[in-house]
Order: sequence, then C-alpha cells, then structure tokens
Amino acid sequence: MNSIRTCLWFNGNGHEAADFYVSLLPGSAVESRFGAIESGAPLMVNFHLGGVPYQVLNGGPQHPLSHAVSISVTTEDQAETDRLWDALTADGGAEVQCGWLTDRFGLSWQIVPRGVMAYLGGPDADGAARATQAMFTMRKLDLAAIEAAYRG
Repeated sequence: MNSIRTCLWFNGNGHEAADFYVSLLPGSAVESRFGAIESGAPLMVNFHLGGVPYQVLNGGPQHPLSHAVSISVTTEDQAETDRLWDALTADGGAEVQCGWLTDRFGLSWQIVPRGVMAYLGGPDADGAARATQAMFTMRKLDLAAIEAAYRG
C-alpha cells in the first residue's frame, strides 16, 4: 500500500465508481475495501489507476465533488480518447469543454491525446495559437483537428 494517495469523497457510491474506473484503465485494480456505512457499502476503498494510488471515502453528501479536482489521463491516440470519453460520459456523464468531462458519479476528468501538447506548445507560435484556439471550440479533443489548426 502506498503511503500517499488522493482521497475522493463520494456520497455512498464511491465503491461503484472505483470498480468502474479500474475497469477502464489498464494497469488498474482495487486494492482493499474496509469499514461499512449504513447501506452496507464499504466506507473506504483503496485502488490505483495505471499505478497512481487513490482512495474513495463514502463520506456522505456534505462535500460533493467539483471541477476543483479532476483526474487527467493522457491517452495514446484518438481511438483511446474516444473509448474513454464514451465510457465516462455514458449513463449520465456530461461533456464540458477542452477535453474535460464529468462522469456519472460527479468526478471530473481531463482526457487528452498524447500529441495535443506538442501542438499547443509547438515551436511555431502562430501555429500553437491556432491549435489553442481550435481546442477552445471543442468538448472532446480531436487530435487531427488540432494538428490541422497548428499547420494552418
């Protein structure tokens, strides 16, 4: 068990969220569940996503999730971006803007194809500005469109 992990506060369904998240990302697993709340659900769940440690606390409605905390995932390509985006926005999730979404549990995510940053910070300042402006018009990031904007 890692000695440092991010704790995410949920209202009774965090264990369901953890199970869902680990099903989406390779190299992910639930490590432990302990304690119990009134419904019988675990109080806490330790898990990791791609080796990054997290903890879910089924703490109740006092502290709802917000965009102030998000999980950022750099995907290998557009196909992986599309797969994760579709899974995370399904069943009540919502697209936001610039690669951000909120899943059905209320957790915010940033899904970013690996090549995007090369265009947003590329050596051609005008191209980078065009790529950035293109990104501002998107919800799910489209790597090909960002590259086209960069190239002019």
